Amino acid sequence: MKKKLIITVFILLTIILVMIMVNTPDTGTAQPNNSAPNAQDITPTPIGEINVPAFSIKIFAPGPNPLTNTVDTYNRISGFLIGIWHGITSPITLVMSLFNTNMQMYEVHNDGIPYNLGFLIGVAIIFLILGMFVGLRRRRY
Repeated sequence: MKKKLIITVFILLTIILVMIMVNTPDTGTAQPNNSAPNAQDITPTPIGEINVPAFSIKIFAPGPNPLTNTVDTYNRISGFLIGIWHGITSPITLVMSLFNTNMQMYEVHNDGIPYNLGFLIGVAIIFLILGMFVGLRRRRY
């Protein structure tokens, strides 16, 4: 039983890696993004502040995505299901992005809330699967 589980996980990880490598377009060199008119437009503003007697902590939230609902170079906008897939593959993509600068974890050409929800559900699926494996392992020993 344990051998079958290890073989199944290995096969699934291999399939995921192959899918990522096949679907990653090679764009060559990175191009700078000069779309912002000035640096003040992209400077985050704090949404809150925590004051402690010795110091102050400013709380920042991510700003809006200017590429939401815009198509990529292949005329595509990523939606809910692609968000789930990107969430599931995010741990592998994170490791691969350390070695390949063209690889990103998150698709900026998305449809907004549905993609974000799908991405979070995909990440949650990873944690659920890991939790099930750890739970099964603890019950055996």
